[in-house]
Amino acid sequence: MISRLALASINHVLMQNGWALERLSRFSGKTVRLDVAPFSISSTILPDGRLGQAEGEADAQCIIPPSLLPRLALHDEPAYREIEGTGDAALLSEILFLSRNLKWDAAEDLSHAIGDIAAERIVQTAKSIEFGSTFFSLAQATSEYLTEENPVIAKPVHLRAYSEEIDELRDAAARLEARIKRLEEN
Repeated sequence: MISRLALASINHVLMQNGWALERLSRFSGKTVRLDVAPFSISSTILPDGRLGQAEGEADAQCIIPPSLLPRLALHDEPAYREIEGTGDAALLSEILFLSRNLKWDAAEDLSHAIGDIAAERIVQTAKSIEFGSTFFSLAQATSEYLTEENPVIAKPVHLRAYSEEIDELRDAAARLEARIKRLEEN
């Protein structure tokens, strides 16, 4: 359900930006997986550049911590460097380029419901009240609260450290098992 809605939304924005469809069509048949805990969305690039449902192995995978989403929505450049990617480097590069440059034409969509003039005025008013900087500040504060003061979301550095500790424990258990096996043989 969520993946269908996400794909429909992404395809809508892609169609508003025809140049993006042309760029993606070069990767026709490739599969991309986007992981934003707890969701994972896999899609195959169709010949016309739109995205369709996919299953199986992904050619490229982007892992985005949920705390990064508000910053990415505001096109905060340092946030893009925190996205983890694996797989086809050219495809990953294209996905990141599109995520930086795609623009949703809110006025166009709103105009279908309330008319062109009213839609343009609403969008201009929203832009003029510096919604972006206020939203960005709120997003940063929320992210800091969820990772620092009330740690509900783990920081990537803590996850890496935890993973390393698990690896060390696994290796120690394997050494102990080998030692026990040698002692039993003697």
